[in-house]
Amino acid sequence: MNLLDNINFPKDLRALKKKDLKQVSKELREKLIDAVSKTGGHLGAGLGVVELTVALHYVFDTPRDKLVWDVGHQAYPHKILTGRKDKIYTLRQGNGLSGFTKRSESEYDPFGAAHSSTSISSTLGMAVAKKLSNDKNQVVAVIGDGAMSAGMAYEAMNNAGALKSKLIVILNDNEMSIARPVGAMSRYLSKLLTGRLYFSLRETIKMIISSFSKRFMKKAAKAEDFLRGIVSGGTLFSELGFYYVGPVDGHDVEYLVEILENVKNSKHQGPILVHVITQKGKGYDPAEQSGDKYHGVTKFNINTGEQKKSASNTPSYTKVFAETLIKHAQNDTKIVGITAAMPSGTGMDLFQKKFPDRMFDVGIAEQHAVTFAAGLATEGFKPFAAIYSTFLQRAYDQVVHDVAIQSLPVRFAIDRAGLVGADGATHAGSFDITYLSTLPNFVVMGASDEAELVKMINTSVKINDRPSAFRYPRGNGIGIELPTIDEVLEIGKGRTIQEGKNVAIINFGGRLNECIIASEKLKSKGIKPTIIDARFAKPLDEKLIGEVASSHEVVITIEEGSIGGFGSHVSQYLFNKGILDRGLKFRSMILPDIFIDQDTPENMYKLAGLDADSIVKKVLETLEAKVIFAKKS
Repeated sequence: MNLLDNINFPKDLRALKKKDLKQVSKELREKLIDAVSKTGGHLGAGLGVVELTVALHYVFDTPRDKLVWDVGHQAYPHKILTGRKDKIYTLRQGNGLSGFTKRSESEYDPFGAAHSSTSISSTLGMAVAKKLSNDKNQVVAVIGDGAMSAGMAYEAMNNAGALKSKLIVILNDNEMSIARPVGAMSRYLSKLLTGRLYFSLRETIKMIISSFSKRFMKKAAKAEDFLRGIVSGGTLFSELGFYYVGPVDGHDVEYLVEILENVKNSKHQGPILVHVITQKGKGYDPAEQSGDKYHGVTKFNINTGEQKKSASNTPSYTKVFAETLIKHAQNDTKIVGITAAMPSGTGMDLFQKKFPDRMFDVGIAEQHAVTFAAGLATEGFKPFAAIYSTFLQRAYDQVVHDVAIQSLPVRFAIDRAGLVGADGATHAGSFDITYLSTLPNFVVMGASDEAELVKMINTSVKINDRPSAFRYPRGNGIGIELPTIDEVLEIGKGRTIQEGKNVAIINFGGRLNECIIASEKLKSKGIKPTIIDARFAKPLDEKLIGEVASSHEVVITIEEGSIGGFGSHVSQYLFNKGILDRGLKFRSMILPDIFIDQDTPENMYKLAGLDADSIVKKVLETLEAKVIFAKKS
């Protein structure tokens, strides 16, 4: 009998006997592996929390009790148990389930997340709201050891401890050695320290000593924290105001249930942290044996674990960046690499192999990464901070205050620029053109192909008086020959790809190939547009833009970014110079003012109106538009 078949919601799970939960966990793990083998996605994290997920939904009255998963890439088992089992094979597909938690998807997702370290802050807000509303339901946050490296997590814990809020934090520790191995004694102590007897004893002792001096009471409290720290390692969390429990075996589901029941029913007034030890990739041998524990996978063969990689003869933009930077670093000992917990995603793992002393993975700490890079720059080094566009958003204050205002030559390698497919809106690089181009004295470049990327890296190496950034998309290049590391760009100068008349298309970034395809389609209608590759959003090539605008009827800019970016800067220039007063038809093609859900990149760009057909349509519409001038009185 397959127990999972009869579990559609947590209430069905809670109807089972505790002894059945091990079988449920086994079936849930099998379901997870089968689904992700067909869809791709984040597998390792989900495998590691199967038993924890089962135990949490068994003990807590979800969705009335709020359960928040940090990041959300470990939430696939949670989705299966919360009414989405039949849709799990649509994971990360167009109109399918999100690869992360999403409020609009389910009432069991009280807080959406795809970036790390938000869970404690959000659940603290929920806990305070419940207190103000006299709501007795519980609030639980699940956060990984990696996410605990972010300062925001400690800011939240410090606040929770100060407020003495009723909040439960589950520390899912699957990598960091921050505790001794789980053994019989620690199991016993964890169970004891969460039991009603212990909490009652604590309250009794408090009553007895309340009549003594404050000095005595303070020493008694310190003694308790000291002893608990010795047996369980929770001193740090205790200092932040949390009652620490653990370490707990995260793969013993019945034991987990006991611990969580004790924590749930405790009379402790204040936040509690339960330290759970799990194994990423647990229960699937290829994941357990893999270096990254199958963190993120494509579709794969269940029997062998072999992933189905897309066939491409061209290198990825990420690899081109890494290999180019390595070549420069061989000649320049001042070049250092920085990443924030994404060494393989940014190509910095390749750099680290060559220069282990010159690559710094600072963990999930983008704010620190940027200011760390700024410090290096003050001492004459050439830091390259390789950070996804969507993650660099988290460090915007540091970009402004610590880098831009001081005009420090930090180089930002902005990976995953533009729309990214299955990871959806949370990981889309939609805003970096806007938020960087608005900063004075910042050089902002966008690569239209892999050869241009190399030239931009080369150029950034030479920029020693101000910050610079170059953005490039996810995926593979177009197969163009790569230049040498000696080829640099003139700052603020674009290039003409094709001479035409009447219509000019000015591209910034990765849509150049679509512009060329659109041009071929327009030629069949008797229209040959001029095509410009701007290369720079800042500083603009004002001379080239001015010449094009003065000699064409229609000017269209196109970029993979939001409003306020390249097109806005071009229009501002045209306004200021009075060029639009002469009847120029100007249009700016940008990402629409919506968050675009996951789909294939092709479908997403079609929806965004940034594919070749959309460019053709825009040109034809603009040519037909009439420019009406106000009559002079």
